[in-house]
Amino acid sequence: MTIAGLVLSGGLSRRMGGGEKALRGLGGRPMIAHVIDRLAPQVGAIAINANADPALYAGFGLPILPDIHPGHAGPLAGVLTGLDWAAKLPGITHIASAATDTPFFPRDLVARMAQDLGQDLPGDTAPGRIVLARSPQGRHPVFGLWPVSLRDDLAYWLAHSETMKVLAWTDRHDTVFADFAPEGPGAPDPFFNTNTPEDLALAETYLEARP
Repeated sequence: MTIAGLVLSGGLSRRMGGGEKALRGLGGRPMIAHVIDRLAPQVGAIAINANADPALYAGFGLPILPDIHPGHAGPLAGVLTGLDWAAKLPGITHIASAATDTPFFPRDLVARMAQDLGQDLPGDTAPGRIVLARSPQGRHPVFGLWPVSLRDDLAYWLAHSETMKVLAWTDRHDTVFADFAPEGPGAPDPFFNTNTPEDLALAETYLEARP
């Protein structure tokens, strides 16, 4: 496979009350474990972007990548860190990112986003194209398919731009959206995220209701 996976867990979790949101319990397991279980089968390699003590994540047996750009610059700093890691992996052309607080994202996320790269159409591949996720609730730019070839461009942006907003950077490039819908009646938005303790309690109810 030419796509590596990156779990973004480098935020400060302010709305959750601080600490490592990824390690909060959900269904008797750390929330990040649900994310890893969904992303790992979809990619050729996987790592965790986290700025906390790496020992907290050692039990998952994956590379732990702290931001290479200083100052907690947000998701784009995590994406840059993932691109830098992936550039050293043989044969990897893209990384697929997933948020650590979004435990119900689609199990075919990567395959469906890759369709929008045109890789299944000879001569129609867009090597610098970014693919982002979208659902009825809106755009979800933390879930993306990012070309390794844009690593230097992103590094320059983070060093010189006055904004760290994801869409401000992606708007400068060939960017398309892959659309996803809830799995069925009563199911949450596929990119439901657990920002607060109340969200986490709601996620528990969704998990209990799943077959």
